[in-house]
Amino acid sequence: MSKSLPKRSENYSEWYNELVKRADLAENSAVRGCMVIKPYGYSIWEKMQRALDDMFKETGHTNAYFPLFVPKSLFEAEEKNAEGFAKECAVVTHYRLKNDPNKPGKLIVDPEAKLEEELVVRPTSEAIIWNTYRNWIQSYRDLPLLINQWANVVRWEMRTRLFLRTAEFLWQEGHTAHATREEAIFETEQMLEVYATFAEQFMAVPVLRGKKTANERFAGADETYCIEAMMQDGRALQAGTSHFLGQNFAKAFDVKFVSKENKQEHVWGTSWGVSTRLMGALIMAHSDDEGLVLPPKLAPIQVVIVPIFKGEEQLAQISEAVAPIVKALKQRGVSVKFDNSDKQSPGFKFAEYELKGVPVRLAIGARDLANGTVEIARRDTKVKATYAIDSVVETVTNLLEDIQANIYQRALDFRANHLFKVDTWDEFLKIIESDELGFISAHWDGSPETEEKIKELTKATIRCITLDAEEEEGKCVLTGNPSSRRVIFAKAY
Repeated sequence: MSKSLPKRSENYSEWYNELVKRADLAENSAVRGCMVIKPYGYSIWEKMQRALDDMFKETGHTNAYFPLFVPKSLFEAEEKNAEGFAKECAVVTHYRLKNDPNKPGKLIVDPEAKLEEELVVRPTSEAIIWNTYRNWIQSYRDLPLLINQWANVVRWEMRTRLFLRTAEFLWQEGHTAHATREEAIFETEQMLEVYATFAEQFMAVPVLRGKKTANERFAGADETYCIEAMMQDGRALQAGTSHFLGQNFAKAFDVKFVSKENKQEHVWGTSWGVSTRLMGALIMAHSDDEGLVLPPKLAPIQVVIVPIFKGEEQLAQISEAVAPIVKALKQRGVSVKFDNSDKQSPGFKFAEYELKGVPVRLAIGARDLANGTVEIARRDTKVKATYAIDSVVETVTNLLEDIQANIYQRALDFRANHLFKVDTWDEFLKIIESDELGFISAHWDGSPETEEKIKELTKATIRCITLDAEEEEGKCVLTGNPSSRRVIFAKAY
């Protein structure tokens, strides 16, 4: 086996980077800032996709696909959106290469193949989609239009990290059009709750539901709703956003409909998305110094069975005893791997599956067969126990449910212990400058200038104004000006 992982307590960033690579989730590619998602990592993303896609369809959405390239004139149509993404855009200016006459075997851009209009490689798809919706929507009968797409996007990031921030990443983006403001707001809030439910019930990551401040709002939105998760280093990670677009894009692209009252009106819009950044959240919220800790609902392999044998005869006997267990677990929808390879020792396999976060491991040898028992180890607590072989299927099924719940509760307890209510600037600084970071609940006077000043002084941002924030008279933690409610500050990824 390779050397052990760096300790989280010593270098959290290095621990994360090494874990992503050693657990075979992803690696850097030949393209600067881009990544190769390896099969094991992609298997986790696929399970995320399936669960989310089912939830989208249950709420009435259908999938479509729109072009990767956006004509620059369309991209510019909604000014705030264009301005917000301008610095991250990759732009296609030519459509052909040709041989370099001065350097045989080398290619250069053909200057005669310049595009009449430059194309932006989509950083987000509002422009191309709303331009399309103009043709799809004529009447109130065409509404609501509830579309999602699974795609890749490009945002030319200068400082990148696998899954968390890459120049190209995978995501889904929902884009909906509605007849009324109320319907659009309902949609925005509904999709935020879909994301929150997915994070908590599948990823086992507790999240705060809230709204962004005007400074942090999506470019072109009237309101941005978000879910914020806490990582094990106390930093926040924005795990999903849902935007109420008002009529901004409808007006920019002239998307109108004839109402029931026979009046021409602009539609109301939303957009919402999550990305492969969720993979980073999954890793950082649960994993330990030995490797990944995966919630069973998203683990590619939920149960691994490792035979301990000498020779073909013992392996055949163990295989015969294991076959009905594998069959019964699969019938219950459990993904099982029986690793009967003789290329590595059982000890090597134990360490490898621990590194990869497989929730439950079964070990069975000749002595176990004679005793009618099997050893079962759970990844989350590392507890091992011996069970009767006849009870294995029921035990494992219950254990998977218990592990899912335990991982969530552990993350919830961690957040509770790292949520600090502060009333003075000295208290704020003490926490934000300490090794034990977390979420800070503090008063803010509502001004963008104060928000920017706090960010400049501490690198902490307002993560959200929680949806359940209560009215509470107080004084801004920095300026002392009046404040009517607390907001959540944190350092973030």
